[in-house]
Amino acid sequence: MVTVDQYGLAVLFCILTMTCWGSWANTQKLAARTWRFELFYWDFIAGLLLAATLAAFTIGSWGDTGRPFLADLQQAGASSIFYAMLGGTVWNLGNLLLVAAIAVAGMAVGFPIGGGIAWVLGIVVNFLLVLLSRGEPQGNPTLLFTGVAVIVAAILLSMKAYARLASARKKPSAAGILFSVGAGLLIAFFYGLVVKSMDGNFVAGGTGNLMPLTGGFFFSLGAFLTTFLFNPVFMKRPVDGPPVALSEYWKGSLGTHLTGVLGGVIWSAGLTMSFMAVGAAGPAVSYALSNAAPVVAILWGVLVWKEFAQAPPGTNRLLVWMFACYLVGLALITYSNR
Repeated sequence: MVTVDQYGLAVLFCILTMTCWGSWANTQKLAARTWRFELFYWDFIAGLLLAATLAAFTIGSWGDTGRPFLADLQQAGASSIFYAMLGGTVWNLGNLLLVAAIAVAGMAVGFPIGGGIAWVLGIVVNFLLVLLSRGEPQGNPTLLFTGVAVIVAAILLSMKAYARLASARKKPSAAGILFSVGAGLLIAFFYGLVVKSMDGNFVAGGTGNLMPLTGGFFFSLGAFLTTFLFNPVFMKRPVDGPPVALSEYWKGSLGTHLTGVLGGVIWSAGLTMSFMAVGAAGPAVSYALSNAAPVVAILWGVLVWKEFAQAPPGTNRLLVWMFACYLVGLALITYSNR
């Protein structure tokens, strides 16, 4: 497998992951002009599995680190496969809630709240994962959790900004916030579950026997399979609008379907880069930097999609402070492992 050994390069890979994970939802916004998010999700999850499989047979099979993908499959333990697929299951339900939140409230709301909660809670989970496996923390816990505290402030500011926007539109903010919070609580645990499936000789905190991209493959497979359980529920009991029939899926144009697939490929590319860097950066920092996606999503939602254009005066000031807090928290987390 091809891995990243230098901390500086690992940080760069995590920043690229952050960019991917903060940008994929633009494909949903584009498809939403003619396409329900429940239909978009079928293409998204197919693109996710396709890209993860391609990464496993290329990057996961090249290089001198560990075992190539097919050899890793032959020695994969049932417990390791279970944890990786469980991570995909947990993430998938959380991501469906996040997509629902974006459909109801927009990117500038779903990502700062849902992504922010997943960010903070996930950092704590992955920090404890390494602490329990090694008996000592990795990096500087003071800097790490100071960064977490600053991010909490950013989340609170984003919730306040959305409350002002919802008031101006005369729409209740409860639905968007509720879906976002639910998404964050679920997504926070997926990374630690997948790390648990990995070989501890290559990833701190790993107790399984999978190489990182093999774990990523089984994660994606778990997400793909459980979509057939979760998404029909969202289609029959939609968060917005009437129920949607599966037959509607086949009425989409090729461009619409490819937009969803592209979204899945973008997200999976981020996962691949994050797992290439997790050995050098450590699970807590790798997760923290990779999941700084709200920073990118805020820019997309505010600057490109103009989601706060109708907000009352003073809201832009809150958004500036929110963005500043995210950047400060991001910097502190980056230096916590120096």
